[in-house]
Amino acid sequence: GEMSTLTKAEGEAFGKKGNDVFRKIETFPIPVIAAVNGFALGGGNEICMSCDIRICSDNAIFGQPEAGLGIPGLAKEIIYSTKNIDAAKAKEVGLVNEVYTQDELLPAAEKLANKIAKNAPIAVRACKKAINEGLDLPMDEAIVVEEKLFGSCFKTHDQIEGMEAFLTKRKEKNFINA
Repeated sequence: GEMSTLTKAEGEAFGKKGNDVFRKIETFPIPVIAAVNGFALGGGNEICMSCDIRICSDNAIFGQPEAGLGIPGLAKEIIYSTKNIDAAKAKEVGLVNEVYTQDELLPAAEKLANKIAKNAPIAVRACKKAINEGLDLPMDEAIVVEEKLFGSCFKTHDQIEGMEAFLTKRKEKNFINA
C-alpha cells in the first residue's frame, strides 16, 4: 500500500533503502542464513538472495512480481513473467541449498548456524571477504585477495589453536576471535 502513492523520486529513495539493506547483508562480515517459510516475493526474495546460505520449508514460494506491478526486478524469467516457483524448483535451480518441512526449518537453520559458529571467526570472516571481493575480479587478482586474507589469519590465537587441535586430533577448540 505504501508504494502505491510514491512519486518517482520517492520510489527511487524507497528502492535505495532496500538496496542498502541487501548490500549490508551481502557485505556483513559473517555468513547470513535465510530460512524461508512461506512467501518470499519481491523484496523478500531479494533479501533471501542477499544471504550467503538459503534454506526453506516445503511450502516456500519465491517470485519477483515487480514487472506485473509496473516496477523492475532481478532474475530475468521470473521477473519478466512474474512467475513464482515453489521450494522444490528453488532447490533445483540453486536458489536454496535445502528444503525442509515447516517443523524442521528453524532447527535446521540453527544447527547450520551453530556449525558455522564453532569455526574460527577470523577464518570465517576472511572466507566471506575473499568470496565477496574475488567474485568480480579477474582470477589472478582474486587469487591475490585470497592469499592476503589467508595470510592475515596466521599468528592469531584462533589459527594457533586450530592448528594445534588439528595436529593433536583434539575435537574441542577454544576460538576467541583474536
